[in-house]
Amino acid sequence: MNILKYGPTKSMVRTSVRIFWPLMIAGKRLSNAPLLKWLIYPFFARPFNELTSVPINVKLDTPKSAALPRRILHRLLADVDEKFILGECICRAHDRVNAPPRDLGCMVLGPASARMHPSHGRFVDTAGAIAHVDRAAREGLVANVAHVWIDPVAFWTRFRDLMFICFCDDASCLYRTHMKHRGPSLERAYRRLPGITLAVDAKKCTGCGTCANACFLAAIEVRDEKATFSESCAGCGRCAEVCPEGAVAMTIENEEMLYQQLLARVREMSDLPLKGMGAQGAERRGGVQ
Repeated sequence: MNILKYGPTKSMVRTSVRIFWPLMIAGKRLSNAPLLKWLIYPFFARPFNELTSVPINVKLDTPKSAALPRRILHRLLADVDEKFILGECICRAHDRVNAPPRDLGCMVLGPASARMHPSHGRFVDTAGAIAHVDRAAREGLVANVAHVWIDPVAFWTRFRDLMFICFCDDASCLYRTHMKHRGPSLERAYRRLPGITLAVDAKKCTGCGTCANACFLAAIEVRDEKATFSESCAGCGRCAEVCPEGAVAMTIENEEMLYQQLLARVREMSDLPLKGMGAQGAERRGGVQ
């Protein structure tokens, strides 16, 4: 390994994950404990721990809009030059599970990905990246656009020009598990993408609680035998996917507006170079369009 050119190898990262995984889980579980929560707060607080869900797994009501959440992610990938796919999901590999498929790894975006050791995966073009997203959608995974300090620490990369897109399930995910009783820092880690609306049809809802049980943020309650959303909803769409009565509907009114909101969120979180980011973003990077 050329340590000056690349970060740690796959085996080195696996070892680090085995060592630090219990500490991360313990931190999440204790993030709402009296006194301890304020010691833990810096490790999970913004701006070094930010995630936005893109509901690529959810089918919308109209056929024309069925693939819209995936399309905005496709557009983001077309706007980024550097795209590196990990050969395996670090979380599912740690838990030694193969369903969903372990080889559906995270995608690393931005110039900092040049530090990724080749043992972790491969660089792909836009078509390859889009195919990866579509496969994750078919497997029912949620896409999380993540800008989290643990990633550059694990892979020895820069932070500001790095972005991860993780394809997560609800059982083996460092981001989505142990979040129902989170503390104040983790409460603000997930932010819903503006432009996504979730609503419950009271005529269809039977108050069975399936959606509430599936919500990783405990952002759904059953009141008077009807499901209701709290402000903590991340807009991941899992509730709409699992509702047996089809009572939860997700709507996205305007694709262009939703994409611009995603770009705004990425710009706010990082300095990831984007081809379509406009003059304001170019000034932030010190460049010229």
